[in-house]
Amino acid sequence: MTASLRIKICGITRVEDALAAAESGADAVGLNFHPESPRCVPTETAQEILQRLPPFIEPVGVFTDLLRMQLVADGFGLRTLQWHGEPAELTLNPPTVDTHRSCLIVAFAIPDRDSLERIPGVLDLVRRQGWAPRAVLIDGFQKGLLGGTGQTAPWQLLADYRPDVPLILAGGLTPENVAEAVRIVRPYGIDVASGVESEPGVKDVDKIERFVDNARSAV
Repeated sequence: MTASLRIKICGITRVEDALAAAESGADAVGLNFHPESPRCVPTETAQEILQRLPPFIEPVGVFTDLLRMQLVADGFGLRTLQWHGEPAELTLNPPTVDTHRSCLIVAFAIPDRDSLERIPGVLDLVRRQGWAPRAVLIDGFQKGLLGGTGQTAPWQLLADYRPDVPLILAGGLTPENVAEAVRIVRPYGIDVASGVESEPGVKDVDKIERFVDNARSAV
């Protein structure tokens, strides 16, 4: 873990929530473009968020489908892309976005050590498609879901896990448990959605502020 922990508030669906995340000291906001998610951001809202974000706050597009990722990334000019998908999709629908301009985070829902040990193979597959992954995001696992499970990731399993790219911790993080998670896993960054909400897609400003403060206190 670096001295400066990176914090992303994900599942932003309202302009005021994006601005609250920035004001709280978050480094990035996540815009979910998976149509079936309760946190899928409307196109018009996404555009307004991108226009109103202050400098140095990074917008991150979150996707489960590579073809949709291509269209949206091009349309909005998104640089940082977070992909929750099946590895087989990489060979069926290879990404055609500009791999030199874009920054790819590959997400994994991890239930056990065997799943963790499969990550290098997926990253190698990504690299064979001409795309250099910049980070891995480790999420909690729930059968049938690719991400946004709200389930806690296996912190103890990750305590000694050091991939060859930075690790971002997600899954079941809240203002109450984030400091412990950061101390155990020592990640490059953390990612939260449901843990700072009053309802799906609606953020709670007080929870965001406490989450950011508690996370940074653990560094």
